[in-house]
Order: sequence, then structure tokens, then C-alpha cells
Amino acid sequence: RRFNTAFFVCCLREPPPVYPDLTEVVSCQWSSPSEATESFISKEIWLAPPQFYEIRRLGNFASLSELHKFCLDGASEGMERWLPITLLTADAAVQLLPGDELYLEDSDFVENVMSTEKKTEEIMKEGETFHRVVLHSHHAYSVHVTVQSKYKHVYPKTYVISQSRL
Repeated sequence: RRFNTAFFVCCLREPPPVYPDLTEVVSCQWSSPSEATESFISKEIWLAPPQFYEIRRLGNFASLSELHKFCLDGASEGMERWLPITLLTADAAVQLLPGDELYLEDSDFVENVMSTEKKTEEIMKEGETFHRVVLHSHHAYSVHVTVQSKYKHVYPKTYVISQSRL
């Protein structure tokens, strides 16, 4: 299934109260981007690829005030809206994002995945222009970004999960 999802940032001095409904929200945990990444990798929590990507983006900011300033400064710049295209390799799934050299604007690939017999490592060695998330397993993602963003957005830094975690 595909979802049209938007992420919003709200900078607050204190965490607001959260009332789990045991359906959509079963618990709540406030974490820094690095804590959330570690909790995900250690299988304490699960993050869907878009949430993992956004958590890694937030890791670019050293403080809440720095994030707040970025949000205020960038509010008038515009926003990017895009949809990942999935490439199945012999050993992983790769979500290709706009700007990646393998990303196709062809709408046929929105619902139908691309595939190759090559391993992910081969695909990575053949390329140079990356904007992708590699899904090694349910709790092991890598983010590869070598492109410049539009609208002064901040992309996540490249994040490669260690081989020992795969």
C-alpha cells in the first residue's frame, strides 16, 4: 500500500501530554534522533522507512533552537513532494528518491517495483548520484545521499548500518 504522508515539525519547550488509545497510539516515547536510531536498530521500536529518513534528517540539528531557526527561515522556500520508487535487488529493497540516478519519473513504477538480479553492493559500486534508502531487513536501513536538496531543505547525512548489525 502507498500513503500520501506529510511530516510536520512543532518545536515545544516541554513534551505535551499523550493519551494512547491502544489502537493508533499504543505508547509514547520522546527520543533524540540518535536515541531513536539506536532504539530502532536494537529492535526496541520499529520505524517505517519514511520515519527513519525523517529522524535521520532531524539528526542534522544540534539543538531544538537550531531546528526552530531552520524551520522559520525555510518556511517561505517551498517544499518537496515525492514518492519513492522501489528497486528489488538480490539481497535487499532499495527505495529510490528524486535526484537519484536510478529514479524514474515514470508513473508505472509507482505501483510496480523494479527488480534486478544484482546485489545491492554491486548497484552501489556502479553509481555516483544517490538519494536512496536501502532496506536490508525489518530493522536495518542505510541512507545514501549525495545530491543537493531543493528549496534549502536538509537531507539526512549518509548513514550505513554496520555489517555486524545485518
